[in-house]
Amino acid sequence: MSDSYRIVFMGTPDFGVPALEAMDAKGYKPIAVYCQPDKINGRGRKINYSPVKSFALSHNIPVFQPDSLKKAEEQEKLRELKPDLLVVIAYGKILPKAVLDIPTYGAINVHASLLPKYRGAAPIQRVIIDGEKETGVTIMQLDEGMDTGNIVSVRKMDIPPHMNAGELFDALGRLGAEELISVLDELPEKLSHSVPQNHEEATYAEKITKDMGHLDWNLPAEKLDCLIRGMNPNPGTFSFYRGKRVKIHEAFPEDASHTAAPGTIISLEGEKIHVACGKGALVISEIQPENHKRMHASDFIHGYQVKVNDEFDR
Repeated sequence: MSDSYRIVFMGTPDFGVPALEAMDAKGYKPIAVYCQPDKINGRGRKINYSPVKSFALSHNIPVFQPDSLKKAEEQEKLRELKPDLLVVIAYGKILPKAVLDIPTYGAINVHASLLPKYRGAAPIQRVIIDGEKETGVTIMQLDEGMDTGNIVSVRKMDIPPHMNAGELFDALGRLGAEELISVLDELPEKLSHSVPQNHEEATYAEKITKDMGHLDWNLPAEKLDCLIRGMNPNPGTFSFYRGKRVKIHEAFPEDASHTAAPGTIISLEGEKIHVACGKGALVISEIQPENHKRMHASDFIHGYQVKVNDEFDR
């Protein structure tokens, strides 16, 4: 029976919310939610609640926000909840063994990649940046390592050619929620059939930085397309035009033959900006000048009197 499990949910960003919604709908409502401490808005000094905390409060679920679960007193608080299972989704902390040993069934994690590939902080962005055609979610038993535990179940999905990281984030959130419910429905059996990861096949998805978004026009257009989609919506990609930073929001690769230097505008066909790359061309359809709102390429072309042979700084 679903109500026989005392589940503690641990997560912080909105990636965990579809799972919470599914758990609540299916009778797996957590007895408590753990998330990262609140962030304070620098300007107004307002406290920003995380999406997971907001969901918990709106559903009358007790919320705990310890700085660390390594402290004995915090572990005792968790122990007093008498959890059967921890469900962990993007919590942002590695749980110590003392915490993992508290629940009857240990802890399971919904990870947004096909483990052992793309362990780490940014699997969703990295699969797109790397040009992968397939990804998915893995539910694993947590151990003391970074995404190294036994695999309980896997759900795969194709990555459509024009999908960006934000869209994939939403799709994997829904997929992870569905797979989590299927695991909870047969929890003891699913856990008993978990299998170890092949650590020799592991790859690591390092954290995304803003500097990664600077477009190198010497790269092939297909590589730049993957980078733009992988960095969309955050932190985004950029270049420089007439010495000013411009963000590139939407673009696609074009198999164009040219002899122009990378970064040169070779065409304005279709009211879009066709830029020479190391191979092919990148066709920009949405762009954002410094200190302005994002706009269609046609508005940028006319507003800034863009011409063929103008250059983006490399």
